[in-house]
Amino acid sequence: MAGNVPGLSSTNELQEWTLEKQETEQVTFRLADTLLKLRPLTNNAVRVIRSMGIAHEVPELVYLPKKVPDYVLKKEKDGYILSLKNLNVRFSVSDGRISFLSSGGKEIVGEKASLIESSSVQGEKTYVSTQTFHSPFDECLYGLGQFQDGYLNVRGLTRRLTQVNTQIAIPFVMSNKGYGLLWNNYGLTDFNPASSVVALQKTGFGGNKVTVNVTSTEGGKEEVRESNVFAGKLEVESDGQYALMLDVGSVMARRHNLAIDGHTVIDMNNLWLPPTVSILVDLKAGEHNLRAELTKEDAPKVYFRKVDETTTFRSPVSNGIDYTFFAGTADEVIASYREETGKVPMLPAWALGYIHCRERFHSQKEILETASEFRRKKLPVDLMVQDWQYWGKYGWNAMRFDETDYPAPREMTDSLHRMGMRLMLSVWSKVDQNSVLGKRLADKSYYIPGTPWVDFFNPEAASFYWKNNRFFVIGW
Repeated sequence: MAGNVPGLSSTNELQEWTLEKQETEQVTFRLADTLLKLRPLTNNAVRVIRSMGIAHEVPELVYLPKKVPDYVLKKEKDGYILSLKNLNVRFSVSDGRISFLSSGGKEIVGEKASLIESSSVQGEKTYVSTQTFHSPFDECLYGLGQFQDGYLNVRGLTRRLTQVNTQIAIPFVMSNKGYGLLWNNYGLTDFNPASSVVALQKTGFGGNKVTVNVTSTEGGKEEVRESNVFAGKLEVESDGQYALMLDVGSVMARRHNLAIDGHTVIDMNNLWLPPTVSILVDLKAGEHNLRAELTKEDAPKVYFRKVDETTTFRSPVSNGIDYTFFAGTADEVIASYREETGKVPMLPAWALGYIHCRERFHSQKEILETASEFRRKKLPVDLMVQDWQYWGKYGWNAMRFDETDYPAPREMTDSLHRMGMRLMLSVWSKVDQNSVLGKRLADKSYYIPGTPWVDFFNPEAASFYWKNNRFFVIGW
């Protein structure tokens, strides 16, 4: 067993991996129907690909084509060592595990186990891929993107890496042990997945019932929000630190709330919360009472695992295991990361200043009054953001301002520029099909069939959308 992931084990120890091919750009090993490819990327980075076949034809969206660094492959008693200028990669032919070593031969980190399982989603073949690494208790891991749980060091934490409003997932971590890991998968990924779960049940105790003014896809309206209390019991076998992940069971959450034995460990209210939230807690062996006050329509579950000396990535839809190991200091790792994935140009100075965004400005007058107040109080601000609904009567994302509340967009923009500010507009891939623009999109079959969403996988649809968006902005 590796960590708390059922069925995760090392490769078959009764057979040995064999060297199938050594090429300029990669080294390939085989064990039965499983291939392992080691691809040197830079003098301190190697891409590792394990596969049992290709289930999905996907474009290369992450790595840039570039010259491969020189490497040396040396046979050892129990395997091979691939050597780069600043990194050595040791591969064991008996158990299929990889260890990463410094140029001086000191081990940085090693694989604990790998697992690729055949699966299917809606009748389409795929693979569930899981990779576990050793991770000592004194390690710190930073990264994974922008989350609401407040953790800087994510070692041991269970997280679901999804792109959701207010949450940005980036499957990359940087270790204080001198390395970085980039997990290369375009779909859902679980970081330190927890196999144990408790489904919380709705109790007879009601929560709060409030009426609030909200902005919806139909515009501003009143909405009655009612909460309910959910409860359950969590049992752990031993004392220790545990990773818990609350999944409210809805597309988005209005509230994150969880109490353990009467002690509140999670409590956050926000109109735009992701469906999952994670926490690390110390628990004693035995049974613990769980209580959560959440939205009435939620169907919450609590996933949990005991924190151990492992770090795991798992993707339920994949072509196999695919990750890149970077060795070195944080500067060296990020420099290599940029070299492989593309350099990001420096943003203009104004884009690095304070960006004022709210849900939402309701009129041209409100924007200009707010901007003037910032300047009057000598509070620095460089960018004002106009979020949704500025299109008013013209329909969702119609790419025009409703003159009722925004009578002179160009004048508004010029006024902000005179105050040393820029204006940013929120735009959407959804367009009202009854709007003028929507009808043009429909005539050209540029929607995803049966939806109001523009089909950006169609290059012509994407080009049409962009041209109209530019005309809308320039036309002020």
